[in-house]
Amino acid sequence: MPNHARGTLGRILLIVGRLALAAVFLFAAYMKIKPPQGMHWSPATLKTSLAMFAMEVDSYEMLSPPQVNLVAHVLPFVELALGIWLLTGVGLRFSSLATTLLLAGFIAAMFSAYERGLTISCGCFGPGEQVGPKRLVEDGLLFLPIAIAVAVGAFVVHRRTRARTPKSNATSA
Repeated sequence: MPNHARGTLGRILLIVGRLALAAVFLFAAYMKIKPPQGMHWSPATLKTSLAMFAMEVDSYEMLSPPQVNLVAHVLPFVELALGIWLLTGVGLRFSSLATTLLLAGFIAAMFSAYERGLTISCGCFGPGEQVGPKRLVEDGLLFLPIAIAVAVGAFVVHRRTRARTPKSNATSA
């Protein structure tokens, strides 16, 4: 395969990967903040949704109550912002690195809960998804490798782009 074809394929895979990750993070954020079934969007239903998510965060038994509240009220909006950031492709090296680190943290927390024998909802995409082998495999063997590949690809593309950009030979007086 010629170099330009490989480069084009690489860029296409990079775009597909970042869009897939953006979709995952946007969906995860939506599922955490959406109103309970039969209710309309309002500040009160958002507060209820975040309180329900706080119960899922608390079920991991890893954080103090103030930390649980902070995570439950901030994480959905971090996921939303990260999803939008990935979607735009702006600063992809940094958004993909943040995505990779966040996913690794999620996997570590789920693995810890599973190892301690907790039968809890992971809170990933709303209530109901159990922490267990299926969720760990899906996140660890699907989402995390995509995030790593996008991060590596973003750094490689940036490096190649910088290598092709002529350096200015500006001299100072």
